[in-house]
Amino acid sequence: MEISYASPSASSLASSNSALSSMPSSTRPVKVIPLQHPSTTSSSSPAGGYSAGVLVKKWTGKVKQMTWINWMELLLPCSRWIRTYKWREYLQSDLLSGITIGIMLVPQAMSYAKLAGLQPIYGLYSGFLPLFVYAFFGSSRQLAVGPVALVSLLVSNVLGGIVNSSEELYTELAILLALMVGVLECVMGLLRLGWLIRFISHSVISGFTTASAIVIGLSQVKYFLGYDVSRSSKIVPLIESIIAGADGFLWAPFIMGSVILAVLQIMKHLGKTRKHLRFLRVAGPLTAVVMGTTLAKVLNLPSISLVGDIPQGLPKFSVPRSFEHVKSLIPTAFLITGVAILESVGIAKALAAKNGYELDSNQELFGLGVSNVVGSFFSAYPTTGSFSRSAVNHESGAKTSLSQIVTGIVMGGALLFLTPLFEHIPQCALAAIVISAVITLVDYDEAIFLWRINKKDFLLWVITAITTLFLGIEIGVLIGVGVSLAFVIHESANPHMAVLGRLPGTTVYRNIQQYPEAYTYNGIVIVRIDAPIYFANTSYISDRLREYEVEVDRSTGRGPDVERVYFVVIEMAPVTYIDSSAVQTLKDLYQEYKLRDIQIAISNPNRDVLLTFSRSGVVELIGKEWFFVRVHDAVQVCLQHVESLKETTKRPVSSPNDASTYIQRLVKSRNEDLSTVFLNLLLNGILHFFSLLGSEEQETGP
Repeated sequence: MEISYASPSASSLASSNSALSSMPSSTRPVKVIPLQHPSTTSSSSPAGGYSAGVLVKKWTGKVKQMTWINWMELLLPCSRWIRTYKWREYLQSDLLSGITIGIMLVPQAMSYAKLAGLQPIYGLYSGFLPLFVYAFFGSSRQLAVGPVALVSLLVSNVLGGIVNSSEELYTELAILLALMVGVLECVMGLLRLGWLIRFISHSVISGFTTASAIVIGLSQVKYFLGYDVSRSSKIVPLIESIIAGADGFLWAPFIMGSVILAVLQIMKHLGKTRKHLRFLRVAGPLTAVVMGTTLAKVLNLPSISLVGDIPQGLPKFSVPRSFEHVKSLIPTAFLITGVAILESVGIAKALAAKNGYELDSNQELFGLGVSNVVGSFFSAYPTTGSFSRSAVNHESGAKTSLSQIVTGIVMGGALLFLTPLFEHIPQCALAAIVISAVITLVDYDEAIFLWRINKKDFLLWVITAITTLFLGIEIGVLIGVGVSLAFVIHESANPHMAVLGRLPGTTVYRNIQQYPEAYTYNGIVIVRIDAPIYFANTSYISDRLREYEVEVDRSTGRGPDVERVYFVVIEMAPVTYIDSSAVQTLKDLYQEYKLRDIQIAISNPNRDVLLTFSRSGVVELIGKEWFFVRVHDAVQVCLQHVESLKETTKRPVSSPNDASTYIQRLVKSRNEDLSTVFLNLLLNGILHFFSLLGSEEQETGP
């Protein structure tokens, strides 16, 4: 619906623009869409959205509508795929993918346990029971849970600073850490706090994983070189230790490890590039173990260290101990939880999108937490979703979490029957498996991409990678997250703003920097604010508005030829929120504009913003007639006022009553000094006196 809007005369502008008070009404009506102002008394909900009562009512209504099937799916997400399982179509794929991941996980689990500073058996324990628990409580159907390289490095890093890895306390703390991580994940999942991790930039994660991969690779070099290297998460001590122990270098483990690593990389490359050789990627770790064990038995070289005795049988129930060290483990527990959210939930969402089902990230976090809590009572250290195994699981055709159960059965079989065979696996073979896995984490392609796309994100990647390498994992993550948040705050405190112009032949207004053909109108500045307005950015927005008022590009201006700005139209469609500080700033800005005979017009505010304006008195202060649905409506009304002003300034004679108004505006707009003001007053008074004297002589004349 449109209404005719004739430009008002003195009544609408008297409170804001004394210079326009005497202008005549325009004869050309302007059709504008009326803006619906919300009533401040019709709703008790806050301007920001729903009240607590409304939210509680909505939540209780949703709970009442839930059926027993909904409750079952909420408590046991596995019921979603169990109810709809297509046995003939899915069973073969799930069995094949489960066996494939099991073959891949057995050697990887032992390798990652060694990376964590634990005996290989604890890697097998961590790859056994947590898989069954996650299959029931996790919502992803393709995510492969178990030990991963990054979490293993974090465990080694924190526990190595507390106790020697050869002591029993080291193993107890690793199991206790699994319990703490599981509790944190469960709490965050239940409280639906998974959104907190969104504040960590992808650049931070990429830089962190790249640096961590380098540290992991260097930490495994000792099994290639044949001598001990100091345990550290910093690159400098690692390199110094490698150089210092060069006298103990042994050729046998170096050659064997290098050959196995080369075979792994070739098999991985062929598996990725040749579809008919995809099985080679999966068989790589098992091939490394078989090759290493065979060479070790055939050559029987004393310089090649072996895994040694591995206990046979399933893990037994035991309560985690050493709770007196909980305080020192809290930072690492939070860090591992963050890595779990970033790595696992991110992978799970991507796989869910590819396979056409929805995934609740908070439910996923809860499932990971339960698997860690239960695993800690059966001698498992922290686990999470694996990127590489999840990708293989998806490529192998896994349809449901039944593949996880099959993988768990394979791990159980390995624990029951195959551990005597693992005693002769060379340490360098396990190290080669770890190095081969982490090579893909060195994401230099991402760094090149960021350099081309966004230099700020590239800088964030570099800062995170360098600080992680040289200052350690915890400090590197903290600095990376801190810089990432600083960038977010900077962007929020300095939002994008644009001067808009009208595209020729349309009523559409766009950024004149992006669309050079767009034209503006003389005497009117149209500004769009592309962010919420709150206490942190009000000063910046005010300064930019003042700049736009002064820096007017008259080369693209159309309409009446006026010398200055009389109207500022603020397009508020992108403004989703406005706080009390922003309201006060707008009031101050209105008063400042009023002194310079400038009128503010507001275009297209959303309901919440308009409700805030109404309750704070901004609508009454500016005037309802200066709130518009479209920018074009605001421009047309303002343009009529500018045209009327142009006609007023063309009149040759001004009445004596206008003298003071004119001088007042002259003083405020040009900031003349006090002597000039008095001089102008004196001259106008003398002229007025002589005009009166002349009129009296004419009346008394002949």
